[in-house]
Order: sequence, then structure tokens, then C-alpha cells
Amino acid sequence: MALLALGINHKTASVEVRERVAFAPEALGEALQEAKCRADLSEVAILSTCNRTELYCSTELEGTRALLEWLGQYHGLDVDELQNCSYAYWDEEAVRHMMRVASGLDSLVLGEPQILGQLKSAYSVAQEEGLASVELGRLFRTTFNVAKQVRSQTAIGQNPVSVAYAAVSLAQHIFADISSSRALLIGAGETVELVARHLKRAGVQNITVANRTLARALAVAEEFDGRAIELSQIPDELPNTDILIASTASQLPILGKGAVEAALKKRKHRPIFMVDIAVPRDIEPQVGELDDVYLYTVDDLREVIEENQRERQSAALEAEGIIETGAHEYMRQLRELDAVGTLRLLREQAIAVAQQELEKSRKQLRNGKDAEEVLQRLAHGLTNKLLHQPTVQLRKASSDGRSDLLQLVQELYQLDGPDNRD
Repeated sequence: MALLALGINHKTASVEVRERVAFAPEALGEALQEAKCRADLSEVAILSTCNRTELYCSTELEGTRALLEWLGQYHGLDVDELQNCSYAYWDEEAVRHMMRVASGLDSLVLGEPQILGQLKSAYSVAQEEGLASVELGRLFRTTFNVAKQVRSQTAIGQNPVSVAYAAVSLAQHIFADISSSRALLIGAGETVELVARHLKRAGVQNITVANRTLARALAVAEEFDGRAIELSQIPDELPNTDILIASTASQLPILGKGAVEAALKKRKHRPIFMVDIAVPRDIEPQVGELDDVYLYTVDDLREVIEENQRERQSAALEAEGIIETGAHEYMRQLRELDAVGTLRLLREQAIAVAQQELEKSRKQLRNGKDAEEVLQRLAHGLTNKLLHQPTVQLRKASSDGRSDLLQLVQELYQLDGPDNRD
């Protein structure tokens, strides 16, 4: 059984491709079951975020074509297009990649912490579907432990660098006095909470949270002394909005060009700064064509992020060392587990031989044979029976020139006879 990590991310695919390959949270369970059947997988988990879609699999497949074909069919994409922007890691490379993802070393924002929570959610869904039990269960648990080590033993997460931070940092460059700006946040997830926190620290007092579920919007808004509205109220709120940041899990755009045009007229063309963090996008790309709108996507934030993440580079080097050790140790444990089955069979065979010889000895004792003689025969019989097959196979190996097997047996049994001494 092999481990496979296959996917696309912000380094290999554009936002247009990433949003097409994204999985809706409510459809993830069904997609996992379909992937298992269609690609003949033993276990599978799917991580789908704004910057990556990855499948972690325990499989007997020798290639990735079947999995890519399923992924392409599921999302209506050409398999060759997917092949061109995807990557695949096997076994130890897959383990190392997954640990790097969990630790934030493969993120658009180096060391960002949200990805670990997203990975835990992916594991939880796969568990619920019964598709992350033995192989992937062990891998996920080890990965989480390594990521925890990275967080606690390095400074990778000490500086506030994230997509949310970058969005607010960019807004501070646009507005001379950001504290007097009015902000509208669309969505009520972890990223929006982080955006609200950074806005508050930057001095923004007027924050409105819009969400499909009003109760969830209220929960976020109250934490930052803001207001909560439903998505249907966004057109009424837009004329009073200076900063708009959107991050939802919607599969369709929430904000269109028409609504923004109408708002700009009421604002007498005072500009609006917008950041669309979501994948698929929450804001129609055509909104960026309007003269008084500054619209940025997650890809546009790259320059801001790269500037801020330089401080984390030295910590990342330390983290790579922890991950390298973790990956090696995980594979070592796997190899040990591989030996368990063979050792069990070897022990069972030895016990069976011992029981046979012991029964012979008991019969001899019952028939009045001398105990010392019986013990001698028992020892002789056990030795012959246990060494018969190894002796036959070693002689054959020797005649075939397989000196490696002879050396292996000498190592296993720590043989140091006259012929083996220097």
C-alpha cells in the first residue's frame, strides 16, 4: 500500500483554475466516497481551501491518471489541463509534503496558522465517512503532532502575517487615515474574524459583518463592537462602505457589477477598496473594471505577503529540520509495522514446531524413556526442524551467488564463527 498526496495550489494553478477545482463543504462527504470507488482507493481525505485542493490517499495505484480523471470529471475539467498544473508526492515525499502544509511552510503566507485547522476539518470529514482509519489516521495524527512541534519550538507564527493581515495592510496604504473608514466584511468564518481583528487594531471603529446566517454574523460583529446584516442587505450598505473584504464558501459570486455601480453613484464616485479572499470568488471580476473601485484577489496580495514573510524565513529553516526528522521517523515506524506480520508468522511457525516436538517428548516419557535422553532428542529435533528450511534456502542462495542473503543472516543472528572473523 502506498501513500499519495495529489493536488494543485497557488504555486501551480491560477485562481481561475483553483476556484473550479474547489469542493463545496456540503458536498465533501459524497465526493470522498465517489473518489474512493472511481479511483480504487483504500482511504482518502480532501483538503480544499482558497489556495489549494489536495487529496491524501492510501492506494495500490501505480500512477495518478485514474485519480486525475475522476477529479476532472467531477469538476468538468480536461484531465490534461489538470495534469499540467498538478503535483503528486509518494510515500515519504507525501508525508513530508503533508507536514509542510500543516506547518504553513507551503502556504501563500509562510507559517499561517489557519491551514492546520482546515487540515483537521478535512481529517474529521474523512473520518466520518470511514475513509481515514488506519493508514491515513496514523498519518494525520503524526502530522498534527509535528505541526504542533513547529509552532512551539520555532518563531514561525510570531509575526502577524496572513492573507487577512495583508488585506488590511494594503488598505492602510490606500487610505491616509484608515481609522475613519467604514468596513463591510462579507462572511463570518475564521478569515473574516482575523480581518476584523486586524482592522480593529488598525483603528477602524465602524465594522459591519454580512452573512447568510444572521446569527453567525452577530456572533462575529459583537466581538468587535460592529453591526450584523444579512446578505440581502449588502446593496443598501454599499454606499456607506469604504473597505469591503469578502471571504465566504459560496460557489457563486455574491456581489455583482450592477450593485457596485449603483453604490458608486450614491457615493458620488468616492472610491471603494475591495479584497476578494474567497475561492471561488465572491465578487464578480467585472467589478474591477469600474473606475472608482480598487479590487484585489488573493493572488494580488502576493507582493504584500512576500514582503512581510521575510521575517519568518529563519524560523522556516528550523521548521524544515523538525519536519525532516518527523518524516524520517514516520517512515521508520511504518517499516517496523511492515515487519510485524512477518515476525508473527515466524513466531507462530516456531511455536507449532515446538509443540510438535514437545508432544513427541511427552509420549516418550510416558513410555518410560530416560528423561535425559528425551531432552537430548527434544533439543536435537527442535534444532533440525527450525533450521531445515533456512539451511535449504541458504545453500540455494549460495549456489546462485546471493552473498547478500548470507551476509543478512550473519547480521540477523550476529554470527561470528571462525570463517567470519577478520
